[in-house]
Amino acid sequence: MSTWDDRFRAGEYPQDPDPDPLLERAIETVPAGRALDVATGTGRNAVFLATEGYRVDALDQSRVGLETTRENARQRGVADRLELVQTDVPSHAFPDSRYAVVTVSFYRALDRLSDITAALEPGGYLFVQHHLRTTDDVDRGPSTDRYRFAANELLRACLDLTVVHYDERTERRDGRRGATVRILARNSTGQRQSYPEIPSA
Repeated sequence: MSTWDDRFRAGEYPQDPDPDPLLERAIETVPAGRALDVATGTGRNAVFLATEGYRVDALDQSRVGLETTRENARQRGVADRLELVQTDVPSHAFPDSRYAVVTVSFYRALDRLSDITAALEPGGYLFVQHHLRTTDDVDRGPSTDRYRFAANELLRACLDLTVVHYDERTERRDGRRGATVRILARNSTGQRQSYPEIPSA
């Protein structure tokens, strides 16, 4: 079985991927501060957050992925805003109440989600996107359902936060069709709250 280093080195994944449009539209509503990108890959979210002025801790087990992230950040002049951390997410020690925003793209972190959300400061935002189990014909994502979310599984896991946006959909990305889920949620509670205006697509 190939390692993540092998996969990134072979170009199996985009080397300079764009962040998700929902994250791009919502970033103006997210408070300033420090950011965390879990399983950063080649820097999809980490580099974007750095260009938006955040100091970013970018975690990944792949040294090749982190090197690609550093190069992508260097090309945009924001490498000094990234702290690259080679670590295994299942055993990583997440700090409490440290981050204004935490992002996770295309990594099923359900077993660590409570620790990841605990790393949000009060009022901080969580953004997660990942592959869904589906009966539709798709050619993106894991080959089995083991590493995909079931319908509403991510939503239920985030109900201790204030859900600002949630969707499950079929989409085309990088020329391939997939079923994905996205959530944007805030670390806040209360029956009456302020809700941000996020520009529509």
